[in-house]
Amino acid sequence: MRKADHQEGAAGRRVCIVGGSGKLGRYLISHCLERGYDVVAVCRERSVGKLADLADRITIVPGPTDDPEVIARAVAGCDGVLAILVPFGLRGYASGTAQAVLDHAESGARLVFSCGWHVARDSGDRYTRRFRVMVRTLTVAARLIRFADIDDQVEAGRRIFASDTRWTLVRGSDLEEGPSEGLPVWARHVGDPLLESNLTRRTDFALFMVAALDDEELVREAPAIVGCRTPSALRHRAA
Repeated sequence: MRKADHQEGAAGRRVCIVGGSGKLGRYLISHCLERGYDVVAVCRERSVGKLADLADRITIVPGPTDDPEVIARAVAGCDGVLAILVPFGLRGYASGTAQAVLDHAESGARLVFSCGWHVARDSGDRYTRRFRVMVRTLTVAARLIRFADIDDQVEAGRRIFASDTRWTLVRGSDLEEGPSEGLPVWARHVGDPLLESNLTRRTDFALFMVAALDDEELVREAPAIVGCRTPSALRHRAA
């Protein structure tokens, strides 16, 4: 563990960000630091350099995010965990990461995970044929080049849904870069007309995850989100 010399966060909150070196992870770190939280970031050893500019403000724990020992060290003393479930490779990286967090997070900690819309919560989720074909095509292609197993996020979701922890699984639309438009809006099920625009700013995806730490309405929910200023969100607001 590489510990930064920084003061304890606002209200004593200590948050672990699992997968902190990627684009979404960087936004998560930024939003947490803005709130004065004490931040622990987990990333693979080869990605530690991507956080060099933040090394004096956060604690960095190098290692695979699906390694239970790495996660156990990182989440110790944290009352919140923000975990990015990335389905790297074909060895259950996303489900292994989710399981490690579920097993080792502090009792009562708020656990907020990220995934895509393709992870269904229940029969209320409705997918178009086009969406199903797209996901299956990407899944097959990613497996052929041994890059990722998209179905592993589905397995990660199954484990999260079965957990009795204080979890939230944030299901994201397509993402784009750009300045924040504000907190995304959400629906309980994919297929809701609110979500039709299928687009969210990446920084706002992170903003929603961080805000979920304090939103009791989202405990054991799997909100599907979309940008608050997208056409479908604005239509919903007008209605």
